[in-house]
Amino acid sequence: MNISWSFSSLKTFKTCPKQYYHLKVVKDVKETFNEAALYGNEAHKAAEKYVRDGEPIPAKFSFMQEQMDKLKAMKGEKFCEQRMAINHSMEACKFFDSEVWLRGIVDLLVVREDKPIAKVVDYKFGKSKNADSTQLELMALLVFVHYPQVETVKGLLMFCAEQKYIEAEFHREDIPQMWQNWMPDVKRLESAMDSDTWNPNPSGLCKGWCPVKTCQHWSPKR
Repeated sequence: MNISWSFSSLKTFKTCPKQYYHLKVVKDVKETFNEAALYGNEAHKAAEKYVRDGEPIPAKFSFMQEQMDKLKAMKGEKFCEQRMAINHSMEACKFFDSEVWLRGIVDLLVVREDKPIAKVVDYKFGKSKNADSTQLELMALLVFVHYPQVETVKGLLMFCAEQKYIEAEFHREDIPQMWQNWMPDVKRLESAMDSDTWNPNPSGLCKGWCPVKTCQHWSPKR
């Protein structure tokens, strides 16, 4: 089977292969979204409309006004909710191409015209505790493919409500090592797909958080 993956889908697989199987392969279970996730989606949309179109930020999200103003003032061409994809040959392709291998969406991509630099910004509306910044590396890899003139990608996780930031910087010369950080998990996913083996990985998330209620390890929240 042709496999395509993303940061979030690979994370699901690492959490539990059986959950991945039901959500992404046979798709007999739909992912559920709690109030926090719905709030985050609404906030993302408000940020996108403000930076791209200048549409006023709703009062409920006024806490991010200053942050969005700074982003709008940045030099460079701005792309909101920028979709990028590559195929197995590490070549840029369309997001829903039949040969797509990796997909990613950047909340805000800023590409400088005067310098070989790009910036990727990912908005976060939860808490910064236990933040996973590895997605910035994956976004940088996609940028390097789609924008061959870019030599440096500066990544930023922006925790809007907390006014906290996690930064990272990536360089084109480090691309081979960057890929090595991802390939072991991708190979495990491909092996599971080839063998059609999806073993459950029991954890605390089985207690009411997982949407796969048919799993033998699932139990309701206490």
